[in-house]
Amino acid sequence: MSYKVLVSDKLGDAGVNLFEQEEGIEVDVKTDLSDEQLKEIIGDYDALAVRSGTKVTKELLESAGNLKAIGRAGIGVDNIDVDEATRRGIIVMNTPGGNVVTTAEHAISMMMALTRNIPQGTASLKDGRWDKKKLQGREIMNKTLGVIGFGKIGSIVANRARGLKMNVVVYDPVVTPENIKKEKCEPVGLNELYERSDYITIHVPKIKKTTNMIDKDAFAKMKDGVMLIHCARGGIVDEDALYDALKMGKVGGAALDVFTEEPPPEGFKLFEFDNVICTPHLGASTAEAQTNVAVDIAHQLIGYLKDETIKNAVNVPSVSGKVLEELDPFIRMADRIGRMLAQLSDGHIRSVEIDYDGDFGDHDLSPVRTAVLCGMLEPLVLDDVNAVNAPYLAKEKGIKVLESSSGDAQEFINLITVTVKTEKETNVVSGTLFGKSDPRIVRINDFRLEMRPEGYLTLIQNMDIPGEIGSIGTILGDSKINIARMTVGQEEPEGERNIVFLRTDTPLTKDVLQRLENYPRTRQVIYMDL
Repeated sequence: MSYKVLVSDKLGDAGVNLFEQEEGIEVDVKTDLSDEQLKEIIGDYDALAVRSGTKVTKELLESAGNLKAIGRAGIGVDNIDVDEATRRGIIVMNTPGGNVVTTAEHAISMMMALTRNIPQGTASLKDGRWDKKKLQGREIMNKTLGVIGFGKIGSIVANRARGLKMNVVVYDPVVTPENIKKEKCEPVGLNELYERSDYITIHVPKIKKTTNMIDKDAFAKMKDGVMLIHCARGGIVDEDALYDALKMGKVGGAALDVFTEEPPPEGFKLFEFDNVICTPHLGASTAEAQTNVAVDIAHQLIGYLKDETIKNAVNVPSVSGKVLEELDPFIRMADRIGRMLAQLSDGHIRSVEIDYDGDFGDHDLSPVRTAVLCGMLEPLVLDDVNAVNAPYLAKEKGIKVLESSSGDAQEFINLITVTVKTEKETNVVSGTLFGKSDPRIVRINDFRLEMRPEGYLTLIQNMDIPGEIGSIGTILGDSKINIARMTVGQEEPEGERNIVFLRTDTPLTKDVLQRLENYPRTRQVIYMDL
């Protein structure tokens, strides 16, 4: 049997050659096609290989009657409608490991260049100056490197830094201290990392919790003269705060590969400083990395088409399209439960317990388990999380995953309850389906309620006395924030607290959250973006 593969973006020659050399595979390379041109021909192909240029939309997939697999040569799949592909039984794969070494090496290179004034020395010498004394650097041996984020890239940076005889301290809210110690690094709290580090390198994803995490307060806690290396995602470092810290001499130098706005605007003020070096988002830009992702995606697509071998899937490929369609409401609910627990829980996650109660139609529920892990881990780690690697990432991070099932869900036809334990606390969320496909959350810790897990949500615990809910509405109304839905739950057993869940049309600002937290009878405010 033969298969047709379309390569619609420029792919490394090594990857195209693998397709051409494989018996039973016919490959066409057709780049720079318009959306309409692509729609006209996509129905002839069994597999599609893309990078970031091709937009694999719902409309395109409607024309892709024979498509079995989409391969993304790279990590991000933002240009692919993964949900629509999943509904159509099309597997979507990426290559998450192809550029981690390259990005880690770039961070080390930036650290060395910053330390030894290499860009400044090159520029001054080419300008006819001999600034030997002015550009004196320092050694990194025996200096302390603080690594924020210990995923694939952060752990490689730490390993290379140890080879350079640096002392490495690590902060990661997900990876357990035991796993950090195994790599001969020292786990520390974030404030301790700021206080002890001579150099700080950032390797976390950009999510709500990490946006502008390196802000004015963070810089104030750092050593005088600290060196900052940022090769993660633009927007994690507050660039205004960095400007002030450089101007005051608090930060001795910064090496930046990413920016909040890319490319930076004309007159970008951080470029005023001689001790700021920068590159145009080159972390993954090496010939080797581009070859790696091309070869990886070719092998993956060939393996799936010819042997049904699945690697680095970002959707749920292990069941038939019909079964996947039946499980889809549970999968969506499980993902939301995982995301909620990631934002509810404080501390290193030690265990995840998933209880299935009631009727799930004798299906293999491993895709549901995977969806819980994906939803929980995706907001917390820099690595790409998908249906294949989520269980492995959990294991690598020392998270124990337990499952149990019962035929009796009491009040519900079926109920999924997930319990997450950290070294600090335990959180529980339960969800069920209303009808055949409408996910609802019915329990959060000791509170019973009924709510759709979607949108901008705010959980408020307050005293159960008259007028409190009205006060919450007043605070939001004063800030012109519309409440799309409000759900009130009561503490069980009968207690003195309410839980109020708000879904708003727009995100809550820091000022509004602060007002809610400062309200006298509020006990807790947790904001969640689902």
